[in-house]
Amino acid sequence: MADGRTRRIADLRVGDQIIGTEVVGSYRRYVATDVRAHWSTRKLGYTVRLQDGTELVASGDHRFLTGRGWKHVTGTTAGRDRRPHLTTNDSMLGFGKTSETPKATDGYRRGYLTGMVRGDADLKRYATTRRNGQRGVLHRFRLALADVEALDRSQQMLAEEGIRTDRFDFSPQTEVRQAITAIRTQRRGDFERITELVAWPERLTDEWRRGFLAGVFDAEGSRSAGILRIANCDEEMLSRTEEAFSAFGFDTVREDRHRPGGLQYVRLRGGLREHMRFIHLVDPAIRRKCAVAGIAITSDADLRVASVEPTGVEMPMYDITTGTGDFIANGVVSHNCFARKTHEWLELDSGADFDQEIVVKTNIADVLRRELSRPSWKREHVALGTNTDPYQRAEGRYRLMPGVIEALARSGTPFSILTKGTLARRDLPLLAAASKDVPIGMGVSLAIWDDDLHRSLEPGVPTPRARLELVRQIVDAGLPCGVFLAPVLPGLTDQREHLEKAIAAVAAAGATGVTVVPLHLRPGAREWFTAWLSREHPGWSAGTSRSTAAVPTCPRSTATGCRPGSPRCWLPTGWTGTAGERPAASAGCPATRRRPSRSGRCPVRPSSSSPWTGPSSCRCADRGSGAAGG
Repeated sequence: MADGRTRRIADLRVGDQIIGTEVVGSYRRYVATDVRAHWSTRKLGYTVRLQDGTELVASGDHRFLTGRGWKHVTGTTAGRDRRPHLTTNDSMLGFGKTSETPKATDGYRRGYLTGMVRGDADLKRYATTRRNGQRGVLHRFRLALADVEALDRSQQMLAEEGIRTDRFDFSPQTEVRQAITAIRTQRRGDFERITELVAWPERLTDEWRRGFLAGVFDAEGSRSAGILRIANCDEEMLSRTEEAFSAFGFDTVREDRHRPGGLQYVRLRGGLREHMRFIHLVDPAIRRKCAVAGIAITSDADLRVASVEPTGVEMPMYDITTGTGDFIANGVVSHNCFARKTHEWLELDSGADFDQEIVVKTNIADVLRRELSRPSWKREHVALGTNTDPYQRAEGRYRLMPGVIEALARSGTPFSILTKGTLARRDLPLLAAASKDVPIGMGVSLAIWDDDLHRSLEPGVPTPRARLELVRQIVDAGLPCGVFLAPVLPGLTDQREHLEKAIAAVAAAGATGVTVVPLHLRPGAREWFTAWLSREHPGWSAGTSRSTAAVPTCPRSTATGCRPGSPRCWLPTGWTGTAGERPAASAGCPATRRRPSRSGRCPVRPSSSSPWTGPSSCRCADRGSGAAGG
C-alpha cells in the first residue's frame, strides 16, 4: 500500500492507494498510484520462487519486471506460444520479500507503550507545596507529538489498559514548526499503572520487541535519504534498541556524532530491503516514515528466479488496473495482468488506459517512407487496421493517413485498410487515385446490427447504418469493399434472424465480400468483456460465458452455423460463392493471418437471380475484438 502496509490483492478495492512505478529521468522510481479496477478469474496457477525466499503465485500470462524487461511467467522460445518468459537466468526488480504484519497482542501493546513513553513522554513525580502550606506530590504523565497517528495509538492502548487520558493542544503551528497535540493524566492510579506498564520486563518476548521497536521508532526514529535510524541519549534505551533489532536478524551500527547530551543513533543497515522488512514486521503508527514513493528501484535483495512450477490446479486469480500500469506484489514489480498485447507493449493496461490512452505516432509517414525505401523491402502486402483502427477520432486531428497512403502508393506497395470509422470518406479521392498505381482493398467491420446493443457495447463508434453508408461510398468510388461481421456474439447476435438481416443489409450496400468471425477472447479482453456481460446481460453470462472464457479459441458449439469439424457457415438466400476464396479487402485480416489469394476474388458475391449455392469461409479471429468491436 502507499502507506507501507501490506494487503492481499483479493482485499483491494477501487480507489485504494498503492505503490506502482514510473520512469523519471534515467531511473524507474516507486510512486503512489490508485486502484482503478479490480476483478477475478480462474486460471492454472504457477509458483515462482526467488532466491531470497519470496514465493509468488500467478497465472502463466502474468508479467513481472526483470533486469531484461517485462517477462511472462511461462512461454516458449519458438512456435505460437513464443514470448518473453521467466527463466532461472532472470532477476526481478523490487525490494524483495515482504510479510503480512502480525496482529497486535498484549505483549506488543506493552512493548509499544514502553518505547513511546520512555522515548518521548514526560512521566515524573514532582514535589509541590499546597496553598495551605502542606507538602505534596504531583503525578504527571504527558505525551506530546506532532504526528497524531502515534498519539491516537498510544491513547487507545492506554485506554485498553484502563487508563483514561485527556487530549489538548500543546502548541500551535508556526511557519517553521508543525502543531503539536498532547495527551495527559495526573491521577495517581493512572500514573502508577503507566509506570508498571513501561518497566523493563524480566523476560523479553518477540511480541514485546516488535512493539518496542515500533514505539521507539514512532517516538525517536527517522527515515529519509535512504537512512533509517533511532536516536536517544539514554544508554539503556540504545542498548535495548540494538538488542531488539538483533533478535530479528537486523544488522545495525551505533553512530556517535558527539552531540550535546550524549545523543547517539542506532542505524539500520541493508537499504530499502531491510527498511521494508522492519516496517512490515513492527508496524509503526506514523506512516509518513514508511513511504517508498520517489525512491529509485535499486536493491541488494537476491531476486533471481529459482524456479517456476505449475501448481497443477486452477485457482482464483485477482488482478487490478492501476494508474501506472503496474504495482508492487510481494516486493517485486508486477504488471497489470491480462492486458491486450499492444497495450502491454506500451506498459498500459486493458481497462481505463485502453479506454482513455491513445498513443499517436505523429512521425509515422516519415518513418514509413524510410522503411519502404530500403532495398530489402519486397513490396509485400501491408494491412492497415487489423489491430488499431487508422480512422479513429484522433485521425481527424492529426491527419496522418494521407501521408501513409501516399508513401505506400509511391513505393508500389499494395495495401488494404480495415476500419469502422466513417472518417475514411475524407480520403476516398486519394485512395481512388492510388488504386491506379497499386492494388488497394477496403474493409469495414460491423459487429452489431441492433441499435440498443450497439450503444451499450460500442459507445462512441459510428452506428451500423453509418458504416453501411461508408461501404456504399467506397464502392461508388470504384474500390472493392468487404465487410467483416465480427465478432458474432453467442446468445446476443448469433440468432439466424439477426444475421440474415445484417447480411442482407451488407448486400444491399454493395459490399464485394463478407467475412463472418465468431467471438474470440484472449486474456485481457476476456475479463473486461465478461464483466460487462455480467452487468448488462446477467442471463447470458450465467449461461454461456464459461465456455467462451475458459478457452483461448472460440468453441465450435457457440459459433452460429458452424458445423463441428468444418470452418464453414451458412449464408442467407441471395448470395453465391465458392468456398475457400478470400476477398481482397480482407488481406492480412487477423481472422487468418494469411496473405490474400492471388485471384483476389471474394468467397461470396451478391446475386439477385440465384440463391446461395455454396458455403463461405468462417474462421475464428486470432485476436478477440470483444468490447472493442471487430
